[in-house]
Amino acid sequence: MSTTYIRNCDWIIVWDGEKKRHRYARNLDLVFRDDKIIHVGPNYAGAFDTEISGLGLMAMPGLVDIHSHPALEPAYKGIREEHGIADMYMSGLYERCAVMHQDDECYRACAELTYCEMLLSGVTSVADLSVPYPGWKELAEKSGLRVWLAPGYASSRWYMDNGHEVKFAWDEAKGEQGFEAAMTFIDGLEPGGRISGIIYPLQIDTCTEDLLRKSIAAALERNIPLTTHASQSVMEFNLMVQRHGKTPIQWAHEIGLLTPNTILGHTIFIDEHSWLHWHTRKDVPLLAETGTVVAHCPNVFSRYGHLLEDFGRYTKAGVRMAIGTDTTPHNMIEEMRETAVFARIAAEDLFTTSTEEVFTAATVGGAAALMRDDIGRLAVGMKADIVLVDLKHPSMRPLRDPLRSLIYASAERAVRHVFIDGQQVVRDSKVLTLDMEDACVRAEEGQVRMMQRVPEFDYANRTIDEISPLSLEC
Repeated sequence: MSTTYIRNCDWIIVWDGEKKRHRYARNLDLVFRDDKIIHVGPNYAGAFDTEISGLGLMAMPGLVDIHSHPALEPAYKGIREEHGIADMYMSGLYERCAVMHQDDECYRACAELTYCEMLLSGVTSVADLSVPYPGWKELAEKSGLRVWLAPGYASSRWYMDNGHEVKFAWDEAKGEQGFEAAMTFIDGLEPGGRISGIIYPLQIDTCTEDLLRKSIAAALERNIPLTTHASQSVMEFNLMVQRHGKTPIQWAHEIGLLTPNTILGHTIFIDEHSWLHWHTRKDVPLLAETGTVVAHCPNVFSRYGHLLEDFGRYTKAGVRMAIGTDTTPHNMIEEMRETAVFARIAAEDLFTTSTEEVFTAATVGGAAALMRDDIGRLAVGMKADIVLVDLKHPSMRPLRDPLRSLIYASAERAVRHVFIDGQQVVRDSKVLTLDMEDACVRAEEGQVRMMQRVPEFDYANRTIDEISPLSLEC
């Protein structure tokens, strides 16, 4: 057994179990033995093996990233930031999925790079939504992160043969095979362990009703989370209305998809969104009544001018909200900032969403979505998933309210040390478990291979430079 004593932290964000909320505390000791916190308070008098001075530091719980695609997104860096199609409501999602294909080595390099980004921004738990690739589980184990692996499967894939319409290549047998393979993979993981599983039918529009119902039943039988993308685009909303005569959220409720086990990615374009001019106002109440979790990832869609309207509207209605990164940069602190700022813009109301609300969503909100009550908070008995923030970093100063300074000014620059399950994974802002520079080199090589193959998948045989030109003439 090994005991680590963080002596006299200047600030600690502690969990108040009685009030069920985070609060500040000053000049306290934080002690953990192996993977559990054993003391949060003054004057620790027990034995210890390692001592860390808490002077000039703030201790906070590790962040919980509820929705990410580590193996995919770094390969899109420099491509997707302004890549969109006006006739598809500015989104480039469907075109990218149709024409940009990575190989397994690129997946591994991108995932390693992403895991490093997450660790450096204080993420300790992550839902990794990916198509399985060789070495996936082993890389997650090596990273030191607490990872929920979500092997994706679907009954169809998107494709395009023009510049304005998404089409579907259906293969229901492949969807069934993917489901069975995913269940075998998940059942081989340790429930409640550092590496566990989530059931992941890819999108609500690419899966048959039968496949979704099987997925729901499997999640309830195993008592594990299920996640999918729903209400993430105007095109999807309109398509589901054409198929079923109702919104994606209302159809999801009809087939039993809305449950406390379910995490819906994005859920931006609900019936009351101003872009849709739809006649019902049922979606938010349905999400709240069923206990369904929304994984909010503001950065990825805001680049195309898409906003969830608004985070505070959802929380005030009782919807369970959590936060994810989705795309590069996988920086949960920046996502918290954008969650708050964009909500205020959408609502035209400074007070629609508070810093406390977004921090709660990024910690205990994500933990609850993953069906865990022992992460996302600092208290005796909780897992030792701890982030130490450097209060002396210039980006944090002058220092009055350290959480505001971290979220609105500093972001990852002030994250100094990170512990997961009591093991140090970041020391002095350097990842200890993975080789970030090597991952960058391999990801760059993988991106080149991906870009070279774009014309063979594109309906018009365009190059990557034609699809996504450089930001400046060369």
